[in-house]
Amino acid sequence: MINVVYFGTPEFSTYFLKALHADEDIFVSGLITQPDKPVGRGKIMTPSSTKLFAQKHDIPVFEPTKLKDPNFINEIKKLNADFFVIVAYGKIIPQEILDLSKSGNINVHPSLLPKYRGPSPVQAAIAAGDTETGVSIMLIDAKMDHGPVLMQKTMTIDHNDDTNSMLRKAVDLGTPMLIKSIKKLYKDDITPKEQNHDKATFCKMIKKEDGRINWSESAEIIEAKSRAYQPWPGMFTIWSDKTLKLNSIIIASEAKQSLAPGEVKINDNRLLIGTSTNPIEILEIQPEGKQKMPAAAFIQGYSNIDGTRLN
Repeated sequence: MINVVYFGTPEFSTYFLKALHADEDIFVSGLITQPDKPVGRGKIMTPSSTKLFAQKHDIPVFEPTKLKDPNFINEIKKLNADFFVIVAYGKIIPQEILDLSKSGNINVHPSLLPKYRGPSPVQAAIAAGDTETGVSIMLIDAKMDHGPVLMQKTMTIDHNDDTNSMLRKAVDLGTPMLIKSIKKLYKDDITPKEQNHDKATFCKMIKKEDGRINWSESAEIIEAKSRAYQPWPGMFTIWSDKTLKLNSIIIASEAKQSLAPGEVKINDNRLLIGTSTNPIEILEIQPEGKQKMPAAAFIQGYSNIDGTRLN
């Protein structure tokens, strides 16, 4: 039986934890996850998705606020893990903890490393207009997403894919890869392959402000970002000091540069906004303080937006 200690927090990570727990050759002896966090307007303290799963299946849960806490380190030592498996834990794990596993530390990264090292590889690939990305199973070393790759497979990015759909693809592709990699590494039946570090690219932590639309960009870039930034932070723009969330957009068929960047035009009950290329058509919109609504309903209440400029 292969003894695994699992580090992970969000829903994406839970699918990999479920797969490990279900495998007859793997024993998950503990989960390390981030502490409960306040969620929603009521700031209700909410456990992580992985914690809920672990509690349901009697997996011991650890929620350290400080990973270098000696008491926490002692508890992890007692688990005597063959491997630490890290999937979207959300914090950098100190080397003194990584050194506690007997056979290595394995990470699932949803990109074709060395491309898109960092915290937002799926969003970065969609926003860049890439037609493919992938899943890499890798060993962790001292640098971010720098370690040798155990296994790697490609997945396509279709024209209507957003971050949620790509994460689902990554789960379907990545869970069997992770299990196969663990078993092969345990038997010393796989050779880790060094990344080509000269070709490394990096992505950043996404912030709320990244969802603000720059209308001077092309319609293709704006549309790609609208899919990359779903469900968070979403896409928004400013009109008369009010925020408009654009929940669903497409590239309009109108001629390129028929509208100036940010210029609004109502055309046959359609809401069009200019970019540096084709206009964007808004299908669903949410004015500040209001519920989301179809563009046609918005036009009925806010027809004075016609001819104005967004920023």
